Amino acid sequence: MPVESGSSAAARQAKQKRKSHSLSIRRTNSTEQDRSGLQRDMLEGQDSKLPLSLRSNLLDLFSQIEREFENLYIENIELRREIDTLNDRLAAEGHTFEGADLAKGALKTKASHSTSQLSQKLKTTYKASTSKIVSSFKATTSRAICQLVKEYVGHRDGIWDLSVTRTQPVVLGTASADHTAMLWSIETGKCLLKYMGHQGSVNSIKFHPTEQMALTASGDQTAHIWRYLVQLPTPQPVADISQTPCEDDVDFSDKDEADGEVEGPNDCPSIRVATTTLRSHQGVVIAADWLVGGKQVVTASWDRAANLYDVETSELVHSLTGHDQELTHCCTHPTQRLVVTSSRDTTFRLWDFRDPSIHSVNVFQGHTDTVTSAVFTVGDNVVSGSDDRTVKVWDLKNMRSPIATIRTDSAVNRISVSANQKIIALPHDNRQVRLFDMSGVRLARLPRSNRQGHRRMVCCSAWCEDNITCNLFTCGFDRQAIGWNINIPALLQEK
Repeated sequence: MPVESGSSAAARQAKQKRKSHSLSIRRTNSTEQDRSGLQRDMLEGQDSKLPLSLRSNLLDLFSQIEREFENLYIENIELRREIDTLNDRLAAEGHTFEGADLAKGALKTKASHSTSQLSQKLKTTYKASTSKIVSSFKATTSRAICQLVKEYVGHRDGIWDLSVTRTQPVVLGTASADHTAMLWSIETGKCLLKYMGHQGSVNSIKFHPTEQMALTASGDQTAHIWRYLVQLPTPQPVADISQTPCEDDVDFSDKDEADGEVEGPNDCPSIRVATTTLRSHQGVVIAADWLVGGKQVVTASWDRAANLYDVETSELVHSLTGHDQELTHCCTHPTQRLVVTSSRDTTFRLWDFRDPSIHSVNVFQGHTDTVTSAVFTVGDNVVSGSDDRTVKVWDLKNMRSPIATIRTDSAVNRISVSANQKIIALPHDNRQVRLFDMSGVRLARLPRSNRQGHRRMVCCSAWCEDNITCNLFTCGFDRQAIGWNINIPALLQEK
């Protein structure tokens, strides 16, 4: 019999090993295939709304997960065997240990120590980064003081718009979905007059620059001009309200608001007939404003047009068309014959009436969603707000791109800009009101704690430069208007 060499014996052993391994794999694959086939048969017999292909894919994925766990289980058993072998070897060499075996105790101690170090490192890093973020916020907002001064309650439905008179006596006007507009004493919060001439929601209110006249726009497809005569009541002493930092994050539930009907002031005098009624729109009149001088007014409607009227004759002077969708707002320049209209078509347009013989228009496409409002500043800027959660500041001399962009976390409604301090007040859908400067730096957020602030969407904001008690007013769909005292130091504004 021939003698087999060592190399040939080793080769034969390796070949047999590979053969047995391949047989094992085939047995395993056949077993898995039989198992998956059996499970698929079971799935077909079960009642399920999932398609069979999707269920088969899910079954394959679960099978892969099961195989991974099996491999991990086998590796764990092998490791335990090695640990037991090492323990036996150490015991044979005379090393004895109390309690649990060495490997388990050593591994546990090492894991506990490393975990503790990692946890401490994460805590330190998180605390340092959080402190840095918080300190950066405090550096820009902690010195801004916002104080709630007065609440104006009496409307039976949400308040869309508000405005402050430009002449004496200085009063607050609100326009509501309850078909009325009201005039309020700023100091006492008492209703002075109620206008009840509209047959639909009152969407806008603006006061004449020099006379005691109000302009209201309504869902009844008209705009009304009406005269008012009010006498301010004697102001009562107001309880001292502690100053509240603007960065108050405490929120409260919508359930805090009473859902019942709010009783309006019964002793408030009313006006039911307009001095002038402007009719020519074929849709809801969403906004209206006076041109400089007060001899003409402009209205914006859901019929995609803005109309320019002569106040004395009530005649239509110009119909400003070009927007592709409903208009949302209109605003006039305080010192020049300029009008800006905003629309749901994501654009706003600048109309120039400084030349009586011809008017020009410029279209600006800076937003990606409905432009809810666009307003002029005292200087040469326009500020636009949108449902795309941005507010942009534009230069009238070069409006190809904004000079500042403010990004927020909620849709922006009718904004306003302080003439003296040049602060932008942003009312949001999420019940917040934030203040920014013209460069886009956030200055403050009005408090919403201790039952202060709005409980529903904030629809509009308006500044009052002539009143010391309240210099900012906001209104919302919680049926109330709020007067605020905003104190922002000059140093903070410079930043």
